[in-house]
This record gives sequence, structure tokens and C-alpha cells, in this order.
Amino acid sequence: MTHNQFIRSLQALAVVSAFAVLQACIKDEPPNPEADIETFTLPDSLLTGDIFIDQSNRKILLYLEPEAFESGVAPVITTSKGAGISPASGDSIHFDRENIYTVTSASGENQKQYTVEVVSIGEWKWGFEHWLIHDQDKYQYVVEEDGKQVWSSGNPGIAISGVSKRPDAYPLRATNDSESGTYAAEMVTLKGTVISGLVGIKLFAGSLFLGNFDISNALLEPLKATQFGQPYTGRATRFTGYYKYTPGATYQDKAGNAVPGVTDSCAIYAVLYTGRTRLDATNIHTSDRIVARAELPDGSGRGNWTRFDIPFTYLPGRSTTRDMMMAIVASSSKDGDQYRGAIGSRLVIDSLTIIQ
Repeated sequence: MTHNQFIRSLQALAVVSAFAVLQACIKDEPPNPEADIETFTLPDSLLTGDIFIDQSNRKILLYLEPEAFESGVAPVITTSKGAGISPASGDSIHFDRENIYTVTSASGENQKQYTVEVVSIGEWKWGFEHWLIHDQDKYQYVVEEDGKQVWSSGNPGIAISGVSKRPDAYPLRATNDSESGTYAAEMVTLKGTVISGLVGIKLFAGSLFLGNFDISNALLEPLKATQFGQPYTGRATRFTGYYKYTPGATYQDKAGNAVPGVTDSCAIYAVLYTGRTRLDATNIHTSDRIVARAELPDGSGRGNWTRFDIPFTYLPGRSTTRDMMMAIVASSSKDGDQYRGAIGSRLVIDSLTIIQ
């Protein structure tokens, strides 16, 4: 063997060895263990509001035109990589029966079931009489008499911050201290957790709002997680209800420092706006889609049940359209969306009504 042949042989051996090592290092990717519905799509012409996938409660919330409800729909669905789903994407579903989708991960080791709910609001009046407890995280949430959910809160996001798994550890809960009926909605501003403190959240204001909470944004973009509003038709004229409020002892800034001379206040307001895509805590006060507002003018303490009756103020130059959304928002700390307020502030609301 000549010197050149020897060198070429060594080079070939090096290439083969490197390839063998590379092959040994590269292993087949294990099957995906996730079993989520990631998108659920219908034509816009069938919808009155954007579809919401409630991952926390494994529900698909649909806001349908009456014709779509009557005839059924054929959604296009995507799932976690490699996961199977039954019924299949593109299959028709009808609403004279319960519709449950079963998703099986590519690995076969995990399975989830999602229930489809068609959401609509008939009478815009709430007494907060019906509550459920989340199976895993043990927070309370309010539902309609038929069990459907049109209200949400920050509780689902707070659940991943390390709070104790019991109803009274969360800012929103039911209370027997009601204006009428058995229950009312109670919101309390609570101290943040070690985990929330890592992202600069020193307190949790109690909140309740018409709409949905997007758990996927809970820690990284918590203000965008609050999806305010439900589809609305007609022209709102007044927002009425009852509340009582006790501010906490010490108002604090975002860093958790006491601010002398400042007393916490609550917030209760309704916002009518155009479109199907929900506004969130980053734009509910500033969006150019807002048509009208009705806001409690004075959020100071009220020891007894106090009735409010607030007219909607329509903004000049803005008009209603075919697609409208109505948001109602209540918070135990008015500046809670900026993580300012007083720990211990308590707001209770009952008997809310939107009047046309």
C-alpha cells in the first residue's frame, strides 16, 4: 500500500467512524405524550364570537349563529403532534346531544376528553347562585343555572402560582353574605406567592368578569389572559346591581412597598364594544372599538349593601355594528391590573343587570 493509499484509507475510516458515532447519538424521537386540542376552527359566518378552548376545564366554548346551532357544524381541528382524535376533524356534530372529543397522545400513554358547549346569554341578569369547584385546583367558579360558564376570574392563573388547593385560598369565591338569594360573589385582594413574586406580582386582586381566562398566558402575559366579553345584541342603556366594599388597611405599590395616604378602591364597570375578538386588560380602557361604558364613579368603602344604577355613556362618533361584545368587570382593587392595591380589600357583588 502506498503512502497516499494509506492516507485515503485512514480518511475513509474516519468518515465511517464519525458516521457511526453520529448514528449512535441520533436516536428516534420518542412519541409525543401530549394530548391537547390546539385549534378548533369554524367559518366566521357561523359565529357570533371567537371560539375559546378552555384548557383548564377541557371545554370547547362555541358562540354560534342560530342557523349553525340548528343545522350542526363540521369543525376543523388540530391536536398535539401525532395525537389522534375522535370524532375526527371535519366530522359533523349536532347539538341535540352531548359532544365529547377524545384525544389520544401519539405515545398512547395519555388521553383527554373535551366537552363542547354552545354559550349564549338570554336574560342579562345574574344573582350568582350557582357555583362549582375545579376538580384539580379546588378554586370556585360561577356558572349559569344550566351549568354553562359565561363568567371567569383570575383564579385559574393563580392556581399555577403555588396557592393552597382550597376555595378560600383564592381571591374569588362564593359567599353567603348576599343581597338576595343564597349566594353572592366575593372578591378579596390577597398576598402574592413566592412563584408570582419571581415575575413581579406581589398581590392578587380579586376579580370577576364576563368572558374567559386564557391559561396559556397566565404567567408570561397575565393581562392578556383576561379575555373580557360575551356576544351581545341590542342597545344597552343602564347597568345596575348591588355591592359592598371594605378597603384593606395598607395600600402598596407594584414593588410591595406601602404607600402612605392612599386608600384602596374597588372597580365595577361594563363596556360595550364592536367585533368578535375579545378585549383584555391591556386595552379594555383604551381600544377604539369601545362604543359605550358604564362605570361605578366612586369605588370607596360601603359597609352595607349599596345599589348602583349607571347609564351607559356612548362615545361620540362611534356606533354599534352587527357583531358586538359586552364586558362586565369587577375587582377588589381598582389598580389590581397594575398589581397595586391593599391586601385584605373585600368586594361583594350581587344582582347585576344590563338593561336595554
